[in-house]
Amino acid sequence: MLGPRIWASVQQGLSRGLSRNVKGWASGEGRKVDIAGVYPPVTTPFTATAEVDYGKLEENLYKMGTIPFRGFVVQGSTGEFPFLTSRERLEVVSRVRQVIPKDKLLLAGSGCESTQATVEMTVSMAQVGADAAMVVTPCYFRGRMTSAALIHHYTKVADLSPIPVVLYSVPANTGLDLPVDAVVTLSQHPNIVGMKDSGGDVTRIGLIVHKTSKQDFQVLAGSAGFLMASYALGAVGGVCALANVLGAQVCQLERLCLTGQWEAAQKLQHRLIEPNSAVTRRFGIPGLKKTMDWFGYYGGPCRAPLQELSSAEEEALHMNFSSNGWL
Repeated sequence: MLGPRIWASVQQGLSRGLSRNVKGWASGEGRKVDIAGVYPPVTTPFTATAEVDYGKLEENLYKMGTIPFRGFVVQGSTGEFPFLTSRERLEVVSRVRQVIPKDKLLLAGSGCESTQATVEMTVSMAQVGADAAMVVTPCYFRGRMTSAALIHHYTKVADLSPIPVVLYSVPANTGLDLPVDAVVTLSQHPNIVGMKDSGGDVTRIGLIVHKTSKQDFQVLAGSAGFLMASYALGAVGGVCALANVLGAQVCQLERLCLTGQWEAAQKLQHRLIEPNSAVTRRFGIPGLKKTMDWFGYYGGPCRAPLQELSSAEEEALHMNFSSNGWL
């Protein structure tokens, strides 16, 4: 992590730089980086002794290389980032950057509980190759995470970040929804380019799209379960856990929506709803990793305290995918 002297240097140097043409910041054409598209939130593979398995990480990325993703999200919730050390978080981002093509965006989860720690992690992730930082809402003191507190937090992070910032709201894990009024205010910042909303409330997504329409601000759906609805309301893509196993199908849904083939999109969306729920809300990351094993990727174990599925849960998960024609 950055020491006090480096922190002071970062604060002094980057706070003067908002007019610079740096990736997501305002360019000569007045445009920000385009984050539209589908992203799998990459899982973190572990060995049987709970060490990060960088070899299996690279293998998974190579296998995903033929799927037309816009990029990859690393160190999101699916990546079990709260269970990794700071060194591991940075090493994972570095390894992913070395493997994926340069034209694929790398969105790295850099959120921490304090503003200073988040800035330090964001700067460090930029140094190891992240194209943009996806910053989850701090939530430990959620009772004091008012709109004013969150606006101050994200503004400071965006002021000091050398890469674009994407807001990240995931109330199922944090117990905190990033308020719409805060999103609207933050959308005006030149280094905040968009938001991943995982709450599943499509009326909220539509409202955010509407209220930020005058800004260069893009919204990504946080799940494949409501991807079609989000596209219909103006979202530009999705960060979808299900894309780790059904990546081609999630990208096909994207194409159908973008080309206005809504009837075909509806049929495909229907077949994705139950499997998506299974690898997110119902069985979570252990369910996703088990499914990855079935689809030719390496899922492997989770890091404690997450536990592997019971035999009954595994059977129910398998039935979920097979009944929808995926296994």
